[in-house]
Amino acid sequence: MSKERARRREAREHEQALLAAARAAEAERRERRTARRRAVASWLPERSRAGRPTGVLAERERRQRTTTVVLVVVFNVLVALLTDGWAWPALSLVVSVLAAPVLHTLLFRR
Repeated sequence: MSKERARRREAREHEQALLAAARAAEAERRERRTARRRAVASWLPERSRAGRPTGVLAERERRQRTTTVVLVVVFNVLVALLTDGWAWPALSLVVSVLAAPVLHTLLFRR
């Protein structure tokens, strides 16, 4: 019986040693990766952590821009569905891209 327990304990210790070695290897890889990232990041200029602007004005501008884009897309989809061929949809796409800033200004005058 004691030989059986000794064998089990040896197997358990072997498994634990393998797991510890795997954890150590993973920690070493993580450390090397972090060091590489820090080394590369030291060569790059500092990046702003601010993200996109928040607040009432920024939200209003996003909503206005989204509305303009949706209107232009809906217009182009309607032209594509209601006409045959490719000439009119292509022309409407070009015209809508050129006219989008004018439409935005007319809709959302400050």
